[in-house]
Amino acid sequence: MKYLLSLASILFTVSSFAQKPKTVSLSNDRIQLVWESTANGWRLQKVAAQKGKQWQTLAKPSGENTLLYAAEKPSDKPETTFKTITGQEFPGKEYHYQTAQWAETTSPVALNTAGQAIHFFPKEAKQAGKNSLTFRQETDAATVSTEWSIDPKFPQDVVVKQTLTAKKGGYFSLASPTLADIPEQNLTWATVPGYFQGNKLQPNFVLAYAYGHGIPTLPVLYRERCASTLSPMISTKNGLTLSVIPEPGLARDPWANDKITQLDWNIGLSHMNRKAQLSPTLYFPVLGEPKSALKSGETVSYTFRYSLTDGDWFKALNHTVYDIYQFKETLALRKSKQSLTDRIQKMHHYLTDPKTSLWNVEEFEGKKIGAQSYLGGVVGSNKDAMKNSDYGAMWMLATATGDPLLTNNVLPYAENFKLVQQETADNFFKGAVEGQYYLAKSKKFVEEWGAVVEPIALTYYTMLDIGNMLLFKPDDQELKDRLRFGAERLLTWQKPDGSWAVAYDKQTEKEIFKDIQDVRPTFYGLIVANRILKDPKYLTAARKGADWLIKNAVETGSFLGVCGDARYAPDFATGQSAQAFLDLYDLTRDERYKQAAITCAKIYTTSIYTHPIASRKPKTVNGTPREDWEINQSGLSFEHGGIFGSAGRHGPIQLASHAGMFIRMYGLTKEPIFADMARAGAIGRDAFVDPKTSVASYYWQAMNRGAGPYPHHAWWQVGWLTDYLLAEAELRSNGKVTFPRGFVTPKVGPHQTYGFAAGTVNGEKAKLLIDENRVKIDNPSVDYILAQSEKQNKTFVILLNNSAQPSDFQITVSDKPASRKQLPPFGLEVLTLENK
Repeated sequence: MKYLLSLASILFTVSSFAQKPKTVSLSNDRIQLVWESTANGWRLQKVAAQKGKQWQTLAKPSGENTLLYAAEKPSDKPETTFKTITGQEFPGKEYHYQTAQWAETTSPVALNTAGQAIHFFPKEAKQAGKNSLTFRQETDAATVSTEWSIDPKFPQDVVVKQTLTAKKGGYFSLASPTLADIPEQNLTWATVPGYFQGNKLQPNFVLAYAYGHGIPTLPVLYRERCASTLSPMISTKNGLTLSVIPEPGLARDPWANDKITQLDWNIGLSHMNRKAQLSPTLYFPVLGEPKSALKSGETVSYTFRYSLTDGDWFKALNHTVYDIYQFKETLALRKSKQSLTDRIQKMHHYLTDPKTSLWNVEEFEGKKIGAQSYLGGVVGSNKDAMKNSDYGAMWMLATATGDPLLTNNVLPYAENFKLVQQETADNFFKGAVEGQYYLAKSKKFVEEWGAVVEPIALTYYTMLDIGNMLLFKPDDQELKDRLRFGAERLLTWQKPDGSWAVAYDKQTEKEIFKDIQDVRPTFYGLIVANRILKDPKYLTAARKGADWLIKNAVETGSFLGVCGDARYAPDFATGQSAQAFLDLYDLTRDERYKQAAITCAKIYTTSIYTHPIASRKPKTVNGTPREDWEINQSGLSFEHGGIFGSAGRHGPIQLASHAGMFIRMYGLTKEPIFADMARAGAIGRDAFVDPKTSVASYYWQAMNRGAGPYPHHAWWQVGWLTDYLLAEAELRSNGKVTFPRGFVTPKVGPHQTYGFAAGTVNGEKAKLLIDENRVKIDNPSVDYILAQSEKQNKTFVILLNNSAQPSDFQITVSDKPASRKQLPPFGLEVLTLENK
C-alpha cells in the first residue's frame, strides 16, 4: 500500500511537471524570441528576424539578466591608469582640459567594475498573452520583474519594462537583459553614436575609448551627454542590426527647467554587457547616481526597447531617430524669428566695426597684418592672441557687397597676415605655417597647444586659405608661389602609403603623436593645388592620400579631430572628409570617392544630437521665458564628442558647417535624414543669437551671449549660412539655381566658398549680390539670395521658405511693396527684377 501511494505521488508530480510549459515565446511575422525552461532558469533559445523571405538568427541567444548592487556609494576616483600604444600614460599632464574628464570616465562606475554583479536567468515566467510575457526573480538584494511585449506599431521592436524592488538599502542598477552574445567573427559594425563606431575590437583601450579607433574591449558605460542618438547597436554578417533604445524621457534633459542640467547622468549606454560580451546594453539607474539610492521596499522601474532591424546600422539609426525620437515632428516646431539672410547682413556690420569684431592691425616684419583677437586658450598667450578664420567668407562678403570697409580695411591686412604666417625659408617646414595664432606682445606665431607643426594645418592655413583667395585673385603670382610651396611640402611629407604624420616637433623636426594616425582629410590640400596650379602630380598624390583614408578611416570608422587643445578628439573634420571625397569625385568621377563621401556623411549623422524630443514646454533661460524647442539640443552638432570632447561639458555648437554638405548629400542619396538634420541645425536657433550683433554663440551652454572669446567665428557663420542657403537653392530648384563652389573652410567643417565666379539662375549667368536695401521681407521664415545678371540689367531674388509649414509674406522691393505671396513648406521661387 505504501508502495502504491508513493508511486501515485510520483506519477502526480510527473504529471504536474509535464503541465508546465517548457518554452514561452514572442513572435510575429518579423521577429521570433523563444525562451526555454532550464535548471538555471529561463534562457533564450532563439532570437530571429525576417530578412527578405528568410529568417536570420543571432548565433548565441542568451536571456541572462544582470543586477548591480553596492551597499555604499561607489568611488568616483579612477583606480586604473592606461597607456597609449607607444607606452605613455594618457592623456599627459599638458592636456589639462582632458585630465579631469579622463579621470571621470575611468572611474569604477564608468569602467563598469563598481558594485556586485548579480547575474541570473529568471526562475519564474508567465505568458500573459500571445505577445506579452512577464519574468520574475528573487535575489538577496532585490526582486526583479520584467515585462516583455511586441510593439504593435513597430513589429521589429520588443518593449521591455523592468521593475526593481529593494530588499535592503544601498545603490542599485539594472542592466537590460542580454538578448544575444554576438561573437566577434559575426560582427560587421558596432556603435554607441557620438562615442565610437567600428568594425573590429581594439585591444589598446586609449585608442578605442578616447578616439573611437576600434571597439573597446571593456564593457564601459557611456553617458547620455555625448550620445548623439540614444541607441547602442551592433550589426551582424547575416544582415541584422540589434539595438537597444531607452524610452524617451529616461535620459537627462540638459536644461530641465530654469538652469543647466547637462551633467546629470541618468542612463548608461554600452556595446557590451557586464561580462564584456558584445550585446547592446542599457543601464538604469546609473550606480551611485541619485536615482540609484534605494531603501528597503522602495522600487524603481524603467522602459526601453530592443529593435531587430533587417538591415545595417544606418537603417536602425533612422528608426530610432524618426520613429521613437520623433525627429520629423520636432523639425516642424522650428520657426526663425530672424531670417538667416538678415543674420548675414547684420554680421556684415559687426565685422566692419573694429570695436565689435575686435579687429587689430599690427606691424610684423615690415608688413601691417590684421586679425581678430582670440581670447580662448593658446599656449603662451597673454590675452594677445590674434586669428583669422574663414578667408573664403571674407573675400565672398567683400565681393558681394563691394564694401570698401572690407576691401580697404580688412582684406589687405588679412592677406599680409597669411603671407607672414607661412614659413618661406628653405628648411624642413618650408610652405607650412608658423602657427594658427599670432601673439602681438611677443611678436610670434604659435600653434594652439605646443611647438608642433601639423600637415593638416598646412592644408588648412596654407592651401585652403590661399586657394580660396586665389579663386577671387586668379592672377596673383605671389599667392600662386606660396600655394606651390605648400603643395610641394605636402608631397615631401606624404608617406609611401599615402598618409601623413599627425605632427612634427618644431625644434627636433621629428614626428610626434605616433600613438594616433592622421585619419583626417589632409589630402584635400592637394586637390586645391591641382585645381589652381593645374599640375596632375598633385591630383595623383591627392588620390593616393584619399585611398589610404578610405581603407584606414572610412572602412573602419576611425577618425581624428583637428583641435590641438583637445588632443585631437574626433570632431567636425569627419564631416569635412565627406566633402573632401565629394570634391575628389567631382574631379575624377571615380565612384569609390562618391561612395566614401556618402559613408562619411552617414557616419557624421552620429555627430548630430537627436534627443531629447523637442516640445513647447515652457522653460526659463537666464530670466527669459523660452519654449523647449528654442534651446533643445536636438539637431545641433558636436565640436568634438566622445569621452573627453567639449560636448560633454559645454554641449553641442551652433556652427553648423555641415548643413550645406548634408543638403548636397540629400540630393545624392534622397535619404531624408540629411536634409532634416541640416534644416534642424539652421532654422529657429534665435535663442543662441546675440540680438545686438546677430552673432551666434559657439557652445550651447553659452545660450545667446554672442561671440564671447571667439569674434572670428562670425566669418565662419557667414560662410556656413551662405553655403546652406545656396545648397538649398540648388536642391529645391532642381539645379536651375547654381553657383560654383570653391574650397572648404579650414578646421570647422565642410562649408565652401562662393562668389568668385558667376553662377546660373534659370539659364542666365549671374553673380552673387548682397544689398540689404534692395529687398525687404516681413516673414523671417523666408530667406532670400540676390544675384545680378552679367549684363547688369536684371536682379534675381531667390526666395526660400525655411519652414515645415507654408509661409505667407510680403516682399518690398526698393521701398515699393509688392503683393502678398505664399511659399509651400521648404519651397523656392525666383523673382526677376528689371534694373533701371
